Amino acid sequence: MRAAVERWLQGVWWDAARRPPLALRALERLYRHLLARSRHREPPPRPAPRPVLVVGNLIVGGAGKTPTVIALVQALQSRGRRPGVVSRGHGRRGGAVQLVDARSRSDEVGDEPLLIARRTGVPLAVGRDRVAAARRLCQAHPELDLLIADDGLQHHALARQAQLIVFDERGIGNGHLLPAGPLREPMAAMVPPRSVVLYNAGEPTTAWPGARVARGLAGVRDWAGWQAGEPPSPAALQALRGRPLLAVAGIAAPERFFVMLEAAGLQIRRLPLPDHAPLQRLPWTDDDADVVLTEKDAVKLVGRPLGRTRVWVATLDFHLPDGLVDQLLQWLDHPTPHDT
Repeated sequence: MRAAVERWLQGVWWDAARRPPLALRALERLYRHLLARSRHREPPPRPAPRPVLVVGNLIVGGAGKTPTVIALVQALQSRGRRPGVVSRGHGRRGGAVQLVDARSRSDEVGDEPLLIARRTGVPLAVGRDRVAAARRLCQAHPELDLLIADDGLQHHALARQAQLIVFDERGIGNGHLLPAGPLREPMAAMVPPRSVVLYNAGEPTTAWPGARVARGLAGVRDWAGWQAGEPPSPAALQALRGRPLLAVAGIAAPERFFVMLEAAGLQIRRLPLPDHAPLQRLPWTDDDADVVLTEKDAVKLVGRPLGRTRVWVATLDFHLPDGLVDQLLQWLDHPTPHDT
């Protein structure tokens, strides 16, 4: 029953030509009122020990924030910068501040923070209180010169010097606020100050001007190679052509992953899972000879027996425009007294 309701709701959200039912629009008005009242009562944002760049989106669910954060960290590191990352850690047990490294468990720190730590080696802290997480991280790593707040667009307690707002091919859906639509907050007529927009899509999907990310599959690794930190192999990806594959994706937009696999010439059977699916039980059987996963799903299986199935982990490759990174650094290095 719950799955059927979720499918119906998703159909309403992402169909721009479909008017939400009256009951949802009534709840939307209530949500708008509560959101405005909450913002009015919020205390002033608290500063972090280092300049803060927020990466987030306006809609519920993912629009490509995690691969964007990974690409952003790597771009900053290539410029000699020393970024750290703070995150809520969606789906983890508890909300206390905790430092993250590649040996952490996904149920303790969240799947996305763990993936960021494994891919980049960047210092990272999770916590419901992102200001406390930022301070704890800077105490533990005084060498950091800036912070990235993952999925922090609606977390106004943390002051920020710049924002990177991510959209995917779904844009803002039907344009309505929750629960009549997917928007967490109203979309302004203009891009907010000190913000850049990035489209994880082939073309812009909202009225806001922005840059486009170049995305694709960097390759795959077998399970042992992925755990050992070997680089993704395009040759291994090509070698999977002609094999029957089960493709598993517990992400916000699994079809995007499946299409990439098919574009690489792979023959797949789709198995979409809910975003952040805990994978407490393997979603395949030993009858599935070859399974290909996203990295976000793979981090939840570390230390687990995987049976006789050959497991392959696919790596997404994101390239951010140089001008986008340069603009963000300009704001981070030259904050204004009014930054919030």
